[in-house]
Amino acid sequence: MIIAITGTRTYENRRKIKDTIFQLKEKFGEGLVIVSGGSKDGTDRYVKKFTLDLGLQYIEYNPAYTNHNLYSALGPGYYGKEYHVTQLHRRNEMMVKNSDMLICFMDSREKTSGINSAIKAARRHDKKRIIIT
Repeated sequence: MIIAITGTRTYENRRKIKDTIFQLKEKFGEGLVIVSGGSKDGTDRYVKKFTLDLGLQYIEYNPAYTNHNLYSALGPGYYGKEYHVTQLHRRNEMMVKNSDMLICFMDSREKTSGINSAIKAARRHDKKRIIIT
């Protein structure tokens, strides 16, 4: 099972993120793969930390303007580009398309185009969506 987990940059309920990943591990076992967007703050940061802490496989769909890293889903040639906002939406599209379902953690005070982009991609690809506020 491949599950994309992402959320707003202001979401800070670390315990909820950790508990969710732990419950997913209990349900799907060691074969579970967690994918996320690679942001350095908010939800993505905690998803990466707790996924690795729990010994699960982690894949990162970091945007093309960032650098390739150990967890990057795509090859080194994809990265190091000049920043453009469309790269964030493309990242969300790839992340959702290559997963079985999407879980979004949202700060109820913040609704961003990035999260909307991921949710719309999940609808387009007929992926199950779980929104946690």
